[in-house]
Amino acid sequence: MSRLAVAFLVTALVVGTVPASATDDVGEAARAGQWQLDVLRLPEAWRSSRGEGVIVAVLDTGVNGRHPDLEGAVIQGPDLTGTAKGLWGRHGTAMASLIAGRGHGDEHKGGVIGVAPAAKVLSIRVTLENGDPLREQQRAGGRDALAKGIRYAVDHGAGVISMSLGGGSGAWEGSPSEEEAIQYAIARGAVLVASSGNDGGTANRKNFPAAYPGVMAVGAVDRELRVAAFSNRQDYLSVVAPGTEIVTADARDSYVVSDGTSSAAAMVAGVAALIKSAYPGMSPYHVRTAIELGTRRQPADGYSPAYGHGVANALLALREAARLDPPGAGLARPGPYFGDGPPPASRGPVVAGMVMLAAAMSARILARHRRRHRRRRP
Repeated sequence: MSRLAVAFLVTALVVGTVPASATDDVGEAARAGQWQLDVLRLPEAWRSSRGEGVIVAVLDTGVNGRHPDLEGAVIQGPDLTGTAKGLWGRHGTAMASLIAGRGHGDEHKGGVIGVAPAAKVLSIRVTLENGDPLREQQRAGGRDALAKGIRYAVDHGAGVISMSLGGGSGAWEGSPSEEEAIQYAIARGAVLVASSGNDGGTANRKNFPAAYPGVMAVGAVDRELRVAAFSNRQDYLSVVAPGTEIVTADARDSYVVSDGTSSAAAMVAGVAALIKSAYPGMSPYHVRTAIELGTRRQPADGYSPAYGHGVANALLALREAARLDPPGAGLARPGPYFGDGPPPASRGPVVAGMVMLAAAMSARILARHRRRHRRRRP
């Protein structure tokens, strides 16, 4: 089937003319349109990990767990928006499918398959759809929904938290409650991923939650692995991932094709889930390091505000993770945006130095004790 035919079939589903379960052709077209599978080298990565045992919290507009590609993958969490009515679940369902979609049909060869198809998605509704007339009402009444959602996710077992809240659905100013919630999550071993934003071609504003220290900010590239014009360019960008012409599940049991850093962030959250599944004790710092080291198209200087550390690659990230010593405490290292730190191999000299320091202190204490004992002799 030609690329044009694939685009036509999937685009037709946007207006709801063909449900996902109607024909095998539709499911096959959706799968054929997932060009990111080869870019991320997922078929090879799945030989090592498929995300088993990991819960990925999707903080978004809600997730339709009845979609054929998400059956059995979704845990329904709370609605924290304070707005029960309105449009529901289109964006969140799309992101969930990119993370943990399982496809459908014979041997699950049709439909959307996610980066970590064996992971579970915890759906937490923290925002409303773009274009929903109730968004302004939610902004007034659902304040701190994101902060509450992050804490809920961690307290209910999420190892990865995906926040595709860039561009129009994001915020241009941070808040203390959100930053505290993020540090709470990191301290408990959760990896946080967010979209960098979708106004890179215009205002290129600093976007939260991507801009918070400790959050992996993800930009978007096209099929040629060129940074998309809309992708925000900031000095806190971590990596980029596919973000144009992305086929996703839709809340109406169909499919949609869209562009945005939201999709890119969801895919990187899936890569984090693969690593957390293979190395359950690995800290957020080391998961991020593995993803950043395991990139393609790395900038000549090692980093750029447009590409970050390069184009995410699931297979290479897993290989880098295998080289890192799994940390015991599961705590992130300090420093802004998880900046450069010593590799695990450097722990040896540090430990040796601490042992020598302890020995020296013990010798001093012993010598001081002997002097006191001599003075007390009659």
